[in-house]
This record gives sequence, C-alpha cells and structure tokens, in this order.
Amino acid sequence: MQYELKHLEKFKFVEEGEGEILILLHGLFGALSNFESIIDHFKNKYKVVVPMLPMFELDLLHTSVSGFAKYINKFIEKKGYTDYHLLGNSLGGHIALVHILKHPERIKSLILTGSSGLYESGMGDSYPRRGDYEYVKKKTQVTFYDPATATPQLIDEVYQMCNNRLQLIRILALAKSAIRNNLGEELGQIKQPTLLVWGNQDTVTPPFVAQEFHKLIPNSELKFIDKCGHAPMMEQPAEFNVILEAFLTKIKASAATLV
Repeated sequence: MQYELKHLEKFKFVEEGEGEILILLHGLFGALSNFESIIDHFKNKYKVVVPMLPMFELDLLHTSVSGFAKYINKFIEKKGYTDYHLLGNSLGGHIALVHILKHPERIKSLILTGSSGLYESGMGDSYPRRGDYEYVKKKTQVTFYDPATATPQLIDEVYQMCNNRLQLIRILALAKSAIRNNLGEELGQIKQPTLLVWGNQDTVTPPFVAQEFHKLIPNSELKFIDKCGHAPMMEQPAEFNVILEAFLTKIKASAATLV
C-alpha cells in the first residue's frame, strides 16, 4: 500500500489515522515498507506516525544514535506530540531508548523489537562490501528466519546503500555508534509499561538480549515469536499485531480505571 509522505520543514514522515499516537522508528536498513502491516492494522484506532530517519543526510559528526535521538526529539516537538506510544525496531529501538531516558514525561509506553542498546552482532565478523551483491544478499537474508522474506526489492535497496561509498561510511559510523552506546546501566530508570517482542531465531540481537532487557527494564513484559528473525513485524506480522494490540488495549483499560 502507498502512503502519503508528508513534509514539515526538514522532516519527512507518514501520518495515518486518528486517536492515540503510535510512533514507529525503523532500523539501520529499514524503510517505510517495514511497517506496512502495523500501519494498516492500527490506523483505524490510532494515529500511526513513521518519521523517516535521515540516514544519509546528517553530517558525519551527528550520524550516531544520540544524533538521531536528537533529530526525533526535534520532530516530536515540532509536531507537538505528547502522551504517545513509541515503537522501535533494531537501531530504531536503540533511538527510542535514548529518547525515553531523556524525555520520559512525554511517553505512554515503549515497544522494542530486535532492539540494539545492549548487544548486537551487526554485520557479524565483517563489513558490507561495495560491489559484492552476493555478500549483501546473504547478509540481508540472515536477518530473517525465512530467507525468502528478503525479497529481491529489499536486497536491491540494501545493496544500493552499501554500494555508495559515502553512504557506506555513514552505515559503519552508525553501527559503531550503536555498539559503543550501551545503555545497560540506565535501563532501570524506565518506568513506562514496556513490551519486548522478539524473534526466537533472531541472530542479530539473539533471545538472550531480550531476556536481559526484560530483567533490566522494571515494568516490562517479553513475548517471543517462533520461526522469526530480527524483524517480527515483517516476518510474522499477524502474530506481532495481535501481541501489540493486546498490550495497547491493556494500557488503555488501565488508564480508564484511573479516571
């Protein structure tokens, strides 16, 4: 499905539906297509917002987890969003964590799936190789439990990113920033209800990472999805949406009892 890409000054974003705000943050190789199933499922009950992260537009100094967290904060302030649910996949989860630690008063709940911030294997024991399509194809496929989830279109998109020298430099800068920016000692400060949704076969941020997040974030619950890798909302969208809807409904019901 095609969505209208809106512009507000330097920000590009999708905003679908009305109601409570659900903000979605994509990962390093992410795109709008990663969240199609979430947008379609939730836009009738929520205002679903997907800000497009400027992966290759910020200067190299600010091409970091903290740099993107500042960018997202400026976007949210510009839009005037408050009391929102914040969901992040992979690097997007890491950005969401930095954001909630700095601005906890604005956020209603946090949802992490395959998030970095504690540990992630990145590209494994090597880096993307310019011009090596088969290498990029294999690295994209290993993100998923079922390699077929990595469509030719998705592989081509990742290949184009890795085949541009300046873009590749930024990809490596972001990957290294994610590894350096370990949040383990700060996660206990998060008080919001937090949902962790993880693929049982995630090889980038393996299941033990989810269990460590669950241990360190006080008000968290952990759900595993079988036959699923690093991007549950793409690989097992129906099950992911059921889990997310149950979590959001529970928060809404809890808030209603306090009124």
